[in-house]
Amino acid sequence: MTSFCSLFALLFISRLLENSLLSAEVKDGEILPPTIQKLMKGYNKYLRPFFDNGPVTVGMSLDIASIDTISEINMDYTATIFLRQRWTDERLVFEGNKSLSLDGRLVELLWVPDTFIVDSKKSFLHDITVENRLIRIFPNGTVLYALRITTTVACNMDLTKYPMDKQTCTLQLESWGYNVNDVMFNWARGNESVSGLDTLRLAQYTVEDHYTSASEAVYETGNYPRLIFHFELKRSILYFILETYVPSSLLVVLSWVSFWISQSSVPARICIGVTTVLTMTTLMMGARTSLPNANCFIKAIDVYLGICFSFIFGALIEYAVAHFCTLHHPDCNSALMYGHHMHDCEEEMNGIVRTIASNSSRAKRRRDSVSVSTGAGEPGLGPASEDKPAEGPPEAFSRCAKNMSILRKILRSINCCHVENPHYIDNYSRLTFPLSFVFVNLLYWTYYLYF
Repeated sequence: MTSFCSLFALLFISRLLENSLLSAEVKDGEILPPTIQKLMKGYNKYLRPFFDNGPVTVGMSLDIASIDTISEINMDYTATIFLRQRWTDERLVFEGNKSLSLDGRLVELLWVPDTFIVDSKKSFLHDITVENRLIRIFPNGTVLYALRITTTVACNMDLTKYPMDKQTCTLQLESWGYNVNDVMFNWARGNESVSGLDTLRLAQYTVEDHYTSASEAVYETGNYPRLIFHFELKRSILYFILETYVPSSLLVVLSWVSFWISQSSVPARICIGVTTVLTMTTLMMGARTSLPNANCFIKAIDVYLGICFSFIFGALIEYAVAHFCTLHHPDCNSALMYGHHMHDCEEEMNGIVRTIASNSSRAKRRRDSVSVSTGAGEPGLGPASEDKPAEGPPEAFSRCAKNMSILRKILRSINCCHVENPHYIDNYSRLTFPLSFVFVNLLYWTYYLYF
């Protein structure tokens, strides 16, 4: 009698366990349909399909509902996606020609792939008003499992050409525990497996291109299947032109106004120079707030702001140089008199050289005439005694000419460094600053747009 009671108790407990597996996630008063009860009878959700007959193939497809934010500071993007997975489970084959759509809460009764997003920083499954999950079983045993997920995914960005840059981000799907011997991932329809990007509208970007690929992730624990979705984002530059490039260029042009103001108006020119420098500094600081603070990128916008700051600072230095020259030569007449004085000095030196040359030529002719008149009868005495004194004047002439040429070169170099009229500095600046800025802009935009 005791053994019979023990056997009855064991049968009762086993029956209870079987009923608990069949009624999982079913509330009180709910009864599974007969078809589902038949499918679930003897079904073990802890074993994958084709457990002893090779890997199970899972087909993936994505629908991009939205890309909410793309952050350069954190180098990531946040997207809401519909992830759909299809696989065939031979244990779920049933008779009929209609699919069975189940409540998403019944997913706990079935085996599902352990898919995860590789570079996800944080993700969550929408659960309003219920968990956004879908389970559909087809007569041939195919299972469709769909999820609505919002995820923040890392995206390594190259900001060298910011804001004229293009970024390629990825969304990678991988199996967590099943390796390639257990599960194989593939895109259901190739590049057509991802939809929604054609109608997507982003604030600062446009989607240039997108494509899919498949690979294997190699870890110490084995090789795991991985699917990768690539999409290329091109930044819209119009916002930055209106926000940064145009104001900085106008500040450079504003700094050139001082070239048309009299050099005697010291407060006006200093006020323009210092104001434009401070405004440009504020603009540079504001442009960096939307970018990573600690990075090794020299961005295109930093280069342009640096160029503009250099021109503005150069305009301020130009007035300092012009004012310094004005203090040493307060009017143009003194500069003109200095030029005439230098010209007179040069003429005087040239006259001295010509005088020395004429005196030496006259002395030579006189010696020649004396030697002809007195030295005809005494060929050995007269000419020999006067040859050496005659060599004195040519040597002195050559030394004097060399010294005069060196002195003229020194005076000429000093005259070149001297600013005859300080107002010429402003006149030259009115032309050189705009031409240089236009030339630098041509180089800048050509390099960053086409290289």
